[in-house]
Amino acid sequence: MEALHNEIDELLAKLPAAEQIRERLDTLVSVYPFNEYEFVISHLLAKNVLSLEQYLEMRDNYIARNMYLYIFEISAPRTFGEAWAQGHLKELVPELAKSTKKLDSNYSGQYDFLLDGRVRIEVKASRAVDAGVDAPLYVKALSSVSTKPFWMNFQQIKPACCDVIVWIAVWRDQIRYWVLSSHEVETHPDYSKTQHRGNVGEGQFHVTNENIGKLELFRIASDKLAEAIRAAFTRQKTAKHSA
Repeated sequence: MEALHNEIDELLAKLPAAEQIRERLDTLVSVYPFNEYEFVISHLLAKNVLSLEQYLEMRDNYIARNMYLYIFEISAPRTFGEAWAQGHLKELVPELAKSTKKLDSNYSGQYDFLLDGRVRIEVKASRAVDAGVDAPLYVKALSSVSTKPFWMNFQQIKPACCDVIVWIAVWRDQIRYWVLSSHEVETHPDYSKTQHRGNVGEGQFHVTNENIGKLELFRIASDKLAEAIRAAFTRQKTAKHSA
């Protein structure tokens, strides 16, 4: 949004009535789908400061930079964390099976998927937002190349209930995947073993611009997730036998 805003502002400065339009924007009432951008762009087109071809190029570039912005518009945490995140991972790894009592007699909702009938997987997702802004998620959503400090939180992590944990991190323009064994999460120096007072066995992991580099070792391409999950499971078994 910052890039689009700057681009339009530069064009706006070329209009003879630029200051009047800026003043009008201060009191402009917007109702979907009409907003400040539509208002300015219509003036730019009318005064031939912006051609239709330039507008279409601007539009295409904005969409390319914000392919995943719609994910920040999912307001309900459960809808994002379960419906979207699990559905997204299932699309990438079709062999994942949603856990049920039939597949695992001990299953009671403590993890999300099974792979190969034995690897218990927990899925968590979070979105990168500007840590210094108090605004709706889609307003403070950041791109992966932003230099602004960001913050994301993976919550309600239960390492004892699964073998492998998949974290899905969403930026406006990119989705990243980190695959760790539950032992690697539990022993990570940035993992907090408590989330709420009195809460046992459930922790959280804050990822910021300062510690994201520590996860690079576990970052996996979207087409390598299945084999990364199996590799993390092998590491988990080794850690258990060594304990």
